[in-house]
Amino acid sequence: MFGDSTKWNEDTYRESILKERDIQTRTVFRTVWAPSPNPSPDTIVVASSDGSVASHSIPDCISKLALGFSNGKAQQFLGTQPNSFLQGHDGPAYDVKFYGDNDDALLLSCGDDGRVRGWRWKEFSESEVPIHLQGSHVKPVLDLVNPQHKGPWGALSPIPENNAIAVDPQGGSVFSAAGDSCAYCWDVESGKIKMVFKGHSNYLHCIVARKSTNQIVTGSEDGTARIWDCKSGKCVKVIDPVKDKRLKGFISCLSCIALDASESWLACGSGRRLSVWSLPASECVSSIYSSASIQDVIFEENQILAVGAEPLLSRFDINGAILSQIKCASPSAFSVSLHPSGVTAVGGYGGIVDVISQFGSHLCTFSCQGV
Repeated sequence: MFGDSTKWNEDTYRESILKERDIQTRTVFRTVWAPSPNPSPDTIVVASSDGSVASHSIPDCISKLALGFSNGKAQQFLGTQPNSFLQGHDGPAYDVKFYGDNDDALLLSCGDDGRVRGWRWKEFSESEVPIHLQGSHVKPVLDLVNPQHKGPWGALSPIPENNAIAVDPQGGSVFSAAGDSCAYCWDVESGKIKMVFKGHSNYLHCIVARKSTNQIVTGSEDGTARIWDCKSGKCVKVIDPVKDKRLKGFISCLSCIALDASESWLACGSGRRLSVWSLPASECVSSIYSSASIQDVIFEENQILAVGAEPLLSRFDINGAILSQIKCASPSAFSVSLHPSGVTAVGGYGGIVDVISQFGSHLCTFSCQGV
């Protein structure tokens, strides 16, 4: 009735419990659409809290859902293994980007271990190694490590984490937002640091490249965004979305930033406030207040998509009016990414990714599972 206790294996039981807990608590910190000649969404790459960088086929997920291979819940989503898998970092992988958009494109990621690593996308995506043997089967062609700082008596600090990256393929550069309050510009060819951007008083959350002006924009735990000149390394402008709040004793970090396609508008997420700034005029044109903390933001033409600590994808116009809100599966979302076709991916807690069509309907929802 109760089974044969002589066959009980404590180690196997413990491993199964830990694996189940890992799946339930896994968090997708970033998603990015893979370059493809196909105009429709094909492959999405996910950076997760277990340090993995994995690719998933969207057509495969949609076809499985159509065939009924879901978990049977009212809010259907698939538990899917990746098409390709890398154990990219020791500790969480916080960001993932593509450097280039052709056959020579590099897949870049950064993480809690203070590294920025890059792999050849073609080698990674076309590997014939069985999925259960993947993880370290593709060697990185780029492996950058943040510098350690010397303290008293020559002691070295821990390696500061990398929380976000930005790329400038034309300039041959990768930028990283680090936990030591600095941003770093790395030369892709040599793997050396070209420039260090110092000025924030707390660690950095986010970074974007403003390529038209050879600048970068960083967002920090200190609540400010700073615009930096990449030639001199100097800060040319400080944007303080929560200055009025700070004067009243409130503390709010700047958790996410985004530039529009013209690189004239900047969106800043600070707690539950989303502010939109005209960079040429150096002024805030609108402030939007959400019911939960905003954790990622992007532009789609003259509209803004935002996600955060609630299961919603919100769309605003540039003046702050809410245009739509779409329910998502993850209770807390950390990433929103936009495909050129208008399809959106939202990733977050539980390792869950929602794929939403340009018309607002759910194409599929899947849960990232390990190998």
